Amino acid sequence: MSLRLEMLQVARLAPKLLGESAALVETFIRSRQNEDGGFADRDGDTDLYYTVFAIDSLIALNVEIDYRRVENFLAGFGDGEGLDFVHLGCLARAWSAMPDLNHLARESRLKISERILEYQCADGGFNPDKNAKTGTAYGAFLALHANQDLRLDPPDPGRLVASLASLETPDGAWTNDLSAPTSSGSTNATAAAIVALQQLNAPIRREAGEWLLAQAHSQGGFRAMPTAPIPDLLSTATSLHALATLGAPLDRVKEPCLDYLDTLWTNDGSFYGNWLEEDLDCEYTFYALLALGHLSL
Repeated sequence: MSLRLEMLQVARLAPKLLGESAALVETFIRSRQNEDGGFADRDGDTDLYYTVFAIDSLIALNVEIDYRRVENFLAGFGDGEGLDFVHLGCLARAWSAMPDLNHLARESRLKISERILEYQCADGGFNPDKNAKTGTAYGAFLALHANQDLRLDPPDPGRLVASLASLETPDGAWTNDLSAPTSSGSTNATAAAIVALQQLNAPIRREAGEWLLAQAHSQGGFRAMPTAPIPDLLSTATSLHALATLGAPLDRVKEPCLDYLDTLWTNDGSFYGNWLEEDLDCEYTFYALLALGHLSL
């Protein structure tokens, strides 16, 4: 099962915990759709990145979607010319959410993949910076994700695994980028590496699950790194997903995480990214659904 389908399968369980509040989440997501068919960023401007999370949130809620409007929006990007690495991945992911990927010609899919390959580094990994010599954990995750969404083979799996191996840290985790050497891992980089390696059928270091569990905050949620003072929603969702990938029991963190998510909930139908956030968006809404899905099991 692809990375996207794995996350969606879990996020679809979120309404069990949301109950009647699921309707509020749907209303929030729909309120973010603009006239051009795409969905808004925090400033209200249509953005391909936020469109991806909006569509997957609606799919997870099992509600009706006007796919034609979204396809018309996506068609405006053609084969991705002019898009950066992240938005190329978003274009692939958004098309994969449409009922019929064949509405995007195979030639266009191959061209998007070729554009993504322009970000491959000498070590076989991927980096949003075309001039980088080494890949990042996020880059590996995104490149693998995009090729799956385009129904294409993963880009050079062996070298991708080797690139991720170079990002391992002595404490049993992964750092995102070698440009800033560190002896301590990053939560989201570790989660990205775990799910990518699992998809590539590569071995995953035994200490990874223990390291992630150690990032659980005493008041619920997960921290982005060992020194982070507070937890955040992104780190919480990715940690839960990676731990589930490893088959690690979530009993110890389940109730604290549910309490934490409750502190982020708003009656607008969305969730703040952390205790200091004041803005709402479709991205964090989806990560909340992903986290709730895991916590419903």
